[in-house]
Amino acid sequence: MLLPSDPAILLSFLNMKLRDDYDTVEQLCDDLDIDADDFEAALDNAGIEYFHEGKRFVFKS
Repeated sequence: MLLPSDPAILLSFLNMKLRDDYDTVEQLCDDLDIDADDFEAALDNAGIEYFHEGKRFVFKS
């Protein structure tokens, strides 16, 4: 699946998917057929990190 390239839209998309469809990031990657390493690199390049306690993605501080 092609992920949104705009960081704000990507952040919103990922949080919506986690909230509505998946319990874990691993499930999201598996179901969307996204390579976990590529996914992590894309998020890092977009300045996004996963906040485990809140189960959501946030922009890095």
